[in-house]
Amino acid sequence: MCRTRSSPSKGPTLRRVSNQGPEAAGRDPHLNTPTGKPRARSVGLKHRGIPGPHNAITDVPGVEVGYQTLIEGENVRTGVTAIHPRGKANPGDPVAAGYFSLNGNGELTGVSWIEESGTCQGPVTITNTHAVGIAHAGVVAWMNQDHPELTDVWLLPMAGETWDGYLNDINGHHVNEEHVIQALRGATSDQPDEGSVGGGTGMNCYQFKGGNGTASRRVGYADTIYTVGVFLQANFGRRDELTLTGVYLGEELKGDNPMSETRASPPPGGGSVIAVVATDAPLFPHQCKALARRVSLGLARTGTSSSHFSGDIFLAISTANPGAFTDSDLARLRPGGYNQLTFIPWGNLDPFYEAVVQATEEAVANALIANEDMTGRDGHRTPALPRRRLAEILAAARR
Repeated sequence: MCRTRSSPSKGPTLRRVSNQGPEAAGRDPHLNTPTGKPRARSVGLKHRGIPGPHNAITDVPGVEVGYQTLIEGENVRTGVTAIHPRGKANPGDPVAAGYFSLNGNGELTGVSWIEESGTCQGPVTITNTHAVGIAHAGVVAWMNQDHPELTDVWLLPMAGETWDGYLNDINGHHVNEEHVIQALRGATSDQPDEGSVGGGTGMNCYQFKGGNGTASRRVGYADTIYTVGVFLQANFGRRDELTLTGVYLGEELKGDNPMSETRASPPPGGGSVIAVVATDAPLFPHQCKALARRVSLGLARTGTSSSHFSGDIFLAISTANPGAFTDSDLARLRPGGYNQLTFIPWGNLDPFYEAVVQATEEAVANALIANEDMTGRDGHRTPALPRRRLAEILAAARR
């Protein structure tokens, strides 16, 4: 049994909100990460839409993000990221989910069950390509330790990957189950750090230093303001493709590209991107899949054409309708044995699509801006996007 919400002639008024809490006294989370790194807006990039207080996926109520970052010696540049859709205290309540593979040269475990049931349960982890099995096993270990009441049947964890073998000793098995457990336990609803942290530590984007980026948008519908948040691990793109907020940068910033000069690099444009879209707006699973597809358009705005050698896989979830996707034994406890879903009608989803595209574009920019040069395995070096030069190009373009 499903109920629709009527669409009024006029929705809630959206406005930019001042930051509350500790940030209001100093750091602006729209301009800097919690560790003081610059974000895209700090260098003059003008992004459309209205962001949430942190301009991050954690603006979606209940969503938590945690990291374990591994930088050791000359060769270890990797880590793991954990995302809890309903928080680490509540992994047993499934969420509506849909996924989309723009290019399948990559991995996100658990998608067969998402396709079958339209739901997913528990955390999402993202790491390097050769640590997917460890991330999967780490989620099982964490569930057994922290939520044993949920492990008496089976678990189908979601673990995604991108390739960090240019900067990281990817075959060294440096990520272990304990790192995964610590990322899961350390997750919070605070603004997450960006750039070279967690699973994004050793990643490259447009042949500059890449990694983790996030952004959010507020969307009004009926009498409610919802949040759409995007988190991505960016490890894709050729230098000559790069475009930010409509300004083509590939020619101006083509210099200092060590990745184009060594056989240890992935093919130009390869490497992959995993994106997670979260919203508290009530959606059907097929509507989540439609949101996941729109990540492609946000990435395209940054220039990529999605290389054959890039695994571009996107997951979208709705944290609304708590308890509605529990198993049949619990459903029998409800009157008549039925569950109910509230959902936004298909014809009213365009603002949510737009929010995904806008947040994805800005998340890529944040991943690039919140970075410095990195040297790793065998002396391989990746330069950071030159922020001062970028600001000059943007100012000239506006003139």
